[in-house]
Amino acid sequence: MAKNVTQSATLASLDQKLAMAKRCSHEGVVAGAKAAVVATIATAIPTLASVRMLPWARANLNHTAQALIISTAAGAAYFIVADKTVLATARKNSFKQAPNKEA
Repeated sequence: MAKNVTQSATLASLDQKLAMAKRCSHEGVVAGAKAAVVATIATAIPTLASVRMLPWARANLNHTAQALIISTAAGAAYFIVADKTVLATARKNSFKQAPNKEA
């Protein structure tokens, strides 16, 4: 009987940890997507303006190069912000649970 109680408590703890991990990753995805949108706009405006105004850029940056510049900035912003958000949320949650342990 005691084994079943311990096992069900362990399963409940695992379910709680899984739910918290899903919430942390969802927060990271949302924050990363917002950062990617901002980075796309912030990169697209000067890139497209440069291609129209600067002769060197007009001659050397075709549509593929422009898309690569913009998408690289957006992808980097997404992964950096998503990673930092997930780590910050996990750190915050781990400090909430730390006082439960007594040594």
